[in-house]
Amino acid sequence: MDNYLYLLYAVVYAALFIYGLLVTPTARIWSWGSFLFLVIIGLVFDNVVLAFGKFIGEGPILENLNLLRYWSHALFTPTLVLYCFGILQIKGRLRTILFVAFLAVTTCLILFEIRFEVLHLSIQPQWEYGVLRYAPIEDSNGPPLMILIVTMVLLITSLVIWMRRRWPWMFAGVLLMSMGSIVNIPINSAAITNGFELILIITLFLTKTTQENKSNY
Repeated sequence: MDNYLYLLYAVVYAALFIYGLLVTPTARIWSWGSFLFLVIIGLVFDNVVLAFGKFIGEGPILENLNLLRYWSHALFTPTLVLYCFGILQIKGRLRTILFVAFLAVTTCLILFEIRFEVLHLSIQPQWEYGVLRYAPIEDSNGPPLMILIVTMVLLITSLVIWMRRRWPWMFAGVLLMSMGSIVNIPINSAAITNGFELILIITLFLTKTTQENKSNY
């Protein structure tokens, strides 16, 4: 069951990525909000590896693919902070100040993840609901610091977008994703939680396209 869900997620993410490139004007492909596409690429790869893990089988190939999953997570997920800077569409002197702050936070999160999470990461094969993956040998206590900070930045940004532009959907996506990570859902599936992540990305994508169509920046 979970294998099919991960494959479905990968297909949806890939479709979202392709559609996003088609509907985004060329001049805005390289906007700060387009860092979302980088995150989507990482999620496509992540879900494909999970979906096909049991077919690849235990061994160095699957182990290295899973290591790449953790590296892509460390390198790409923090760029959601720069995505937030892009959709806020701040102008004037405040834009420069915030850019430096958002860039500093993103850089620190990436370096922190590399240094403390993935640089010396040891993983081992693990079966869960029919899915074969390589997971860290040492269990982490709660969500990683990077995820907590990125979620907080997303939450604050979503509230600003809601108040300034009457757009509540980004806030709804962040809230649903947070609740899905905290609440223990009584379903024999680990992939269900990833569905909340998909909902978040969809709301971030809709926020990006909607805000860019409303304003030039």
